[in-house]
Amino acid sequence: MTDTQLPPGLSYQDPLVVTSQGGGSRPWAEYKLVKLYTNAFVILNDAKVLLGLKKRGFGIGLWNGFGGKVDAGETPLQAAKRELEEEAGITAPLAHCGVLFFVLEGVDAAFHIDLFRADEYSGTITETDEMRPAWFSIQKELLPARTDPLTATDHASRADAAELPQIPLDKMWADDEFWMPLMFSRTQFVGRADFAEGNKMLKWWFAAAPPTMADSESSSSSFSKELSCD
Repeated sequence: MTDTQLPPGLSYQDPLVVTSQGGGSRPWAEYKLVKLYTNAFVILNDAKVLLGLKKRGFGIGLWNGFGGKVDAGETPLQAAKRELEEEAGITAPLAHCGVLFFVLEGVDAAFHIDLFRADEYSGTITETDEMRPAWFSIQKELLPARTDPLTATDHASRADAAELPQIPLDKMWADDEFWMPLMFSRTQFVGRADFAEGNKMLKWWFAAAPPTMADSESSSSSFSKELSCD
């Protein structure tokens, strides 16, 4: 795909490859305010991922990562670590992996969401008033193709994950299936989606760093927040 013009609300300094887009010529929804959020995922051995079922408030009844608002004086990373501990009872060495920008009908402010992932965690996973955590196996179609043979650890991890239910995409936000493969492949990505009521996407656009840049240690510094109206 060749249309790499960033949608309003996103900013990225390095080259991108568009991975998915839809909505045709429909204009992007306008917005007046932007609020900052985070979303964090723990992924073990590329075999299983920890998700939480939202028990109250916005997004109730949907599975998602763990996150929430960035409080005044916090960095997105600080907020992500705090929210993960508050919602799941654990800590993790989170690394930035992407940015999503959402505009929802009937919601005053747009959502600017910094996404983080970790390959390990500490503590005891605990259900909270906000979220009910559960492990899910990562279905093959969401994982990148492997070019190296599986190790003994890989085989053990996959055997363990095989006993788990697969990621419930039909009970998640409709855009997740487009960017989760990028997160699982450790590729920096950006995306925007405009939603109608009922979790229906009206227009969407997702892009990722080219493969030769995906592992750049400085890639997360390429993201910047656009907090003014277009």
